[in-house]
Order: sequence, then C-alpha cells, then structure tokens
Amino acid sequence: MPLDIKICGLSTPDTLAAALDGGASHVGFIFFAKSPRNLMPAEAGRLRQAAQGRAQAVAVTVDADDAALDAIVADMAPDMLQLHGRETPARVAEVKARHGLPVMKAFSIAEKADLEKVAPFRGVADKFLFDAKPPKGAELPGGNGVSFDWTVLAGLDPAIDYMLSGGLTPQNVAEAIRLVAPPGLDVSSGVESAPGVKDIGLIAEFFRAVRGA
Repeated sequence: MPLDIKICGLSTPDTLAAALDGGASHVGFIFFAKSPRNLMPAEAGRLRQAAQGRAQAVAVTVDADDAALDAIVADMAPDMLQLHGRETPARVAEVKARHGLPVMKAFSIAEKADLEKVAPFRGVADKFLFDAKPPKGAELPGGNGVSFDWTVLAGLDPAIDYMLSGGLTPQNVAEAIRLVAPPGLDVSSGVESAPGVKDIGLIAEFFRAVRGA
C-alpha cells in the first residue's frame, strides 16, 4: 500500500504545486484564526482547484461550529474534514452526517496511554492523525514543530488508518518510517522557512527523504 503524505497548512499556489508535484496524497488548508497558516474558505477554494483529481483536499478545523463548517464546505468543497479539537465521537458523527464527507480525527499523543482515547472513535472517524501534545502555553493544537516518542505506536492495531504528525522534517522522517512504518505522514512546520511560510525546497527535500527511506 502506498504511503499517504499530507502537506498541511498550504496557502500559496507555488507551494501547493510543489506538494502536488512531489506526490502528496493529501493537501491541508487551515481554518483556525490563531494559526499563521489560517485561510478564508473562499481563498482555500481557489487554491484547492489545482488539487482536483491529484490529491485529497483536507479542511483542518479546531472545534468549529456548524456555521463555520457550513461556510468551509460551501466555499472550499473539501474532500475530507480534519477535526483537530476536543470533538467527541458524537460530534464527529454529527459532522459526517451533516456534510457527507469523511472525517479525520486528530489526537494529541505523549505516551502510550493517550492512544486509549482512540477506541470510542473507531467506526466513527474514517482516519486518525496522531500529533504531539502542544508545548505548555501553546495556542495551536498542531503545527508546533514538536514530536513525541514514535515508538508508542509500535504494536498499534494495523487496522487503524492513521497519519503520523508532529515535528516531522526532511532530516527525521526516514527515522520515523523506520521505527513505526506509519501508513501516513503529515508535515507542516517541518517544511517551512518561517511560521506559516512553506518552503518549496524543503517540500522537495521531504519527499526525497521519504523516497529514500
């Protein structure tokens, strides 16, 4: 099975093109006001047109209400919704039913016990994202450039479809693949030259590192 790769937090045509040309299976657009990667739905809608038929366009939200999700779905037409907040299994089911789209649910991981939170979401969410717990005082639930002990994922039920996220870079992604062979990878700050500024060279380097692994 090919490795899923999501370049997240894209905001310009040239960096989106770099992600698509590199072979991204998913491209992520952020809708969270505190993030330096935040976009308006109409802006993401214009960008995502380039991904049509090439990669899944993912709308990333944090505890978004129905009105915000309605606007994102109407203006962007995402292929998938990523819920990166404190959403419950019931909320995930509501979102899926309301929009008829697959949902990826994100979890903050620091130790093996944190994976127990996944069980109630199995059969509800379509995919999972395992990110590092944010540093103390951080305003963002993801995109903080920190990683967790990837070995806690060893022995995870292979039926769980997930993306590994948090602190991945061109320099360490091969090690992550070697340690846990995740079915998917998600990178954001690891391919940036500054917060929210994606770097075409780093995106290409990330894909080279993955292929080399």
